[in-house]
Amino acid sequence: MFPKHKVAATVVVLNENNKILLIKQRNRGWVYPGGYVENGESIKAGAIREVKEESGIDIEVTKFCGVYQEVKNSKFIFLFLGKSIGGALSSSFESLEAGYFTIDEALSMVTWKNLRERIIECLNEEVYPFITEV
Repeated sequence: MFPKHKVAATVVVLNENNKILLIKQRNRGWVYPGGYVENGESIKAGAIREVKEESGIDIEVTKFCGVYQEVKNSKFIFLFLGKSIGGALSSSFESLEAGYFTIDEALSMVTWKNLRERIIECLNEEVYPFITEV
């Protein structure tokens, strides 16, 4: 039997004022955008698509930060740093709100500890590229 893995792409997006893009989800509160990569889609293209779908913002992926592997769930989460290049903030069926926040504001708004830690890692180029098993 061939292994089946889930692949997700997430992005910490910064605007020209160095503010972080967050979206508000129904079940997790404020988070950075991301989601599963579709069949036949590259990881980078999946990251760009997810940000657009969830926030209305067009981005350019600027750096690969690292990978988290959820071993028990056979899931790989690729983290990227990106910059906004267009679009307009909007909500979607996946997000109640979207907005830009200072780094301190964003870290206080994101209530899931592992997501806060990932933001910090993506903003720290000294740890690139990382691979973390959880």
